[in-house]
Amino acid sequence: MVKFKPHALNSCYPTMKGFRFSKFVPEKDEDKNTFEQLLDVFLQLVTMTGGDAAEALSWLTDLDKRYNMTKPGYGIGDFIEDLKSKGYLDEKQGNGGFKITGKAEQTIRKSALEEIFGKLKRGKGGQHKTNHTGPGEERGNDRRPFAFGDNLDQIALTDSLRNAQINHGFSGDFLLTEDDLEVVESEASTQTSTVLMIDISHSMILYGEDRITPAKKVAMALAELVKTRYPKDTLDVIVFGNDAWQIEIKDLPYLQVGPYHTNTVAGLELAMDLLRRRKNPNKQIFMITDGKPTCLKVGIKYYKNSFGIDSKILKETLKLAAQCRKMKIPVTTFMIASDPYLKEFVKEFTTVNNGNAYYSNLQGLGHLIFEDYRRNRTKRF
Repeated sequence: MVKFKPHALNSCYPTMKGFRFSKFVPEKDEDKNTFEQLLDVFLQLVTMTGGDAAEALSWLTDLDKRYNMTKPGYGIGDFIEDLKSKGYLDEKQGNGGFKITGKAEQTIRKSALEEIFGKLKRGKGGQHKTNHTGPGEERGNDRRPFAFGDNLDQIALTDSLRNAQINHGFSGDFLLTEDDLEVVESEASTQTSTVLMIDISHSMILYGEDRITPAKKVAMALAELVKTRYPKDTLDVIVFGNDAWQIEIKDLPYLQVGPYHTNTVAGLELAMDLLRRRKNPNKQIFMITDGKPTCLKVGIKYYKNSFGIDSKILKETLKLAAQCRKMKIPVTTFMIASDPYLKEFVKEFTTVNNGNAYYSNLQGLGHLIFEDYRRNRTKRF
């Protein structure tokens, strides 16, 4: 990331105010030792290589040659030994290869959460706010008169004292009655079941842009967020290409793009099936894609058309969008492409579903998903 620092403009122009920006190279984090710094880079490379530890170590060795990341007394060989001793790396039996461990997978998810969503303060219950008031863990802004059964910690003390002064005046004997009391409404909280759909069609790595790695990072960060901040929620992850299938959270670092078309219908059908099994009243689908639906399975054969928007595929896709709306399952589409005709497809799909849509670059994808998930509502862009 390029950061900048400001410089004051030439003082010979006293009436002008502004800044001149030059490139700023941040200093290394002195709180991290060489192992920790290399670990950060290694985990990033593992994500990019689809969980191939050997390839990530090869890339890391090449980067070390170029940028002198290690020290004279600590080389990549020492780093590999530390990875094994600290439980991040296992040596495969027989062929001398490597594979990352469950500890490494969890660390990757935590790193993704930190990178994309920043440092989050863990809440007590980790639940989602609604537009309704009722029993909950977060205090709202609304006030109402005290009623029998209200907890004492709900009393708005300042407002209640003000009411007492208004109602009874400033007499020598201060008087506070039940009628003076006001309480703060707590915000009702809900549980949410989410299905995250990730497009793994070939276009996710075409045109010189790696779109699958940011999508994986978002999925890993969202999974870690649900586990730590919203533990009562559920998150299912599915991928869709020619077909759709569910993957485990632990398998996300190994996810790779295939020689697939985009069967959005199969993804939506599987997402709806998963959500039918969930008992939570609030259900939603997040779909990360970079293109239009181009594939449909008819019986045992695949119907494919990559040229423009195919009316037959579009009809089936919109039919499922309407079914999701009938089931009260909003679909939030994160389109990481900006072609005008793709926007038209997303607009029509969103209208039929009554869902939400974002048009995002890869850098802003994670923040948009986090905000939509946390607020449980959409902000239109």
